[in-house]
Formats: sequence, structure tokens, C-alpha cells
Amino acid sequence: MSFINKPKVAKLNLPRNELGLTRRDYEGAMSTLCAGCGHDSVTAAIIEAVWDLSIAPEQLAKLSGIGCSSKTTAYFVSGAHGFNSVHGRMPSIASGASAANRALYYLGVSGDGDSLSIGYGQLAHAIRRNVNMLYICENNGVYGLTKGQFSAAADIGSVTKKDEANKQSPIDPALTALSLGGSFVARSFSGDKQQLVPLIKAGLKHKGFALIDVLSPCVTFNDHEGSTKSYAYIREHFEEAVHADYVPLRKAITADYKAGNDMQVALHDGSYIRLHKVDESYDPRNRAHAMEYLRAKQRSGEYVTGLLYVDPDSKDFHDVNETTKRPLNQLPYEQLVPGNQALDKILSRYR
Repeated sequence: MSFINKPKVAKLNLPRNELGLTRRDYEGAMSTLCAGCGHDSVTAAIIEAVWDLSIAPEQLAKLSGIGCSSKTTAYFVSGAHGFNSVHGRMPSIASGASAANRALYYLGVSGDGDSLSIGYGQLAHAIRRNVNMLYICENNGVYGLTKGQFSAAADIGSVTKKDEANKQSPIDPALTALSLGGSFVARSFSGDKQQLVPLIKAGLKHKGFALIDVLSPCVTFNDHEGSTKSYAYIREHFEEAVHADYVPLRKAITADYKAGNDMQVALHDGSYIRLHKVDESYDPRNRAHAMEYLRAKQRSGEYVTGLLYVDPDSKDFHDVNETTKRPLNQLPYEQLVPGNQALDKILSRYR
């Protein structure tokens, strides 16, 4: 697969972040996806979020599997580390990389086909281990690379362009993450950049596994009448329960909202998420309530968007396994190879 690099055109007076970099410095290759693809809108939101957080390109590791969604990692932050794995295996690659080097930000991009079929078991274990990463699932309900077959996320009754109706129950990424103990679960729509950018920023700063299920219509195979993942259907059937603003530690805290309608959730690094509750009864810190709310809306054919659940006090993979704080490639030889006695002690546990 070949990628065409975007031409670097010098423009004066472009906004710069704390590192002195412009948004252009966070772009990647030219997209080869279909014109109007929702995945390209997600790419634009990622560029905006990483630029605004002033994350140096070399601090980011982007990972993917196979599918239209997994091509998108080539389209943002060309200076980042990158690994394109085989079909469905991205969570394992991300887990290993994170275990070896906790100093990087890990951003995995996958699709409903890559995540919920061949990669479902991989995704489940990354969630339950609370690997410190942001996992974006670009959800369009079809296998776009192989001409639009139903994916495991297709809703019952959803119709293909050939008038074939899906009869199998869908797997919901958000409910899956909630049931497996996910510590940050959100859903958004590729056409809602105002909502998506703060969620990506909060997910990158969350300590633990952060899943964002992004409804991202396929304009070629799943944007027709009868599809429940089309632009028209999603715009008519999504309901925002909680809108989130991510507020970095460097910004002054302001109170510009009505008491009782909003709340603030502090993250481990001192930044926080400001939650504007459209549904005042919704508490994104209550896992059981979040699951029941999603199920109730699902039964009525609605997609709930926004920050669905967050646990700011969760212990991530590194806390549980007491991993070294220094990347493995920076440890001295004596620590990496402790000698025969240490090895015999480890092996004795298995005798």
C-alpha cells in the first residue's frame, strides 16, 4: 500500500501549541479512504486533540489492525511511533508495548469488524487488564474493505444495499467495555467534532483503558435508507446524555455553569473532566446505571453519546503488576539480566 505525503506549504501566523508546533505538524499522509468517509472526520478530531494537548509526536505510539479504520493511523501525526498489526491483534501489540514503555501515549484505532469479531478476545483482555491506552473503535456496521458484509455491530433489521436484512443480535462496544470493568467508556459520532475532541483528550489523559465507540458511517456500503449506521439515521436517533469538556491543569478553573446540572471529575495528573449533564439523572460514575440506561435506549433504537462511564481512581496495568517506571530499553544490563540465581528463584515457583 502506498501513501502520498501531504505537501508542506509554509503558512504564516498559524496557531501554535506549547511546543511551538502547528496543526500541520500533526498531520500524516493523504487519505485513500472514500470521499466523505466518517473515519477522516475522526482523524481530524485526533489531530486537533493531540495538537491541543501539546503531545510531542515522538511521545505518541499509534497502533492498528486491519480494515478501513486501521488505515487511518497513517493519516495523522506522521512523526509518531506506529505499528500496523495483523487482523484483530492490535490490543496484544499495544499491551506489550505499554508494558515495555509506560512513558508513551498509546492510541489504538480499530473498527467494529477488527474489534468485535476476530479481535473480540484480544479487546476483552486489554479492557480487563486496564491497559493504559486510548482505544478508538470506528463503528460503521460493515466490512468496508470486503464490499459491505454485516459486521458484529450491525443492528437487527439493518438492511444492506442489496436489501438483505440482518437477523443476528449486535455486539455493543460500550456495553462490552462496561461489563468487563472498563474504567473509561464513551460514545460519539464522527460528525460531531465538538463532542468528540474533548472525549479524545480526556481518554488520552485517563489512567487505564479508555474506549471511545465512534459511530462512523460508511458512505459507500452503509449510508442508504434502511441502514441503522447511516448519517441520516444516526443524526435522528442519537441522544447525548453527558457532554464532557476536558480542562488541562494549565488552564484556570472557571465556574460558568449552573450548580446541580454539572460535575467535575479530577484525573490522576491534576487535570479534570467537566461534565454537562443533559439528562440530569445520569451519573457517569455509576457503572450499573450506565449499563441499564444504554440497554433501555438501545431497546428504543437510540444511540447514547457522550461520556458514559469514568472511574478516575482505577488502577491500571502498571499499578496492578508493579511494573518498572523506566522503559525497558533504558534499564541497565544488570537489571535486565539479574543472573542464574534470580532465574532459578523464578523457575522454582513452577516446580
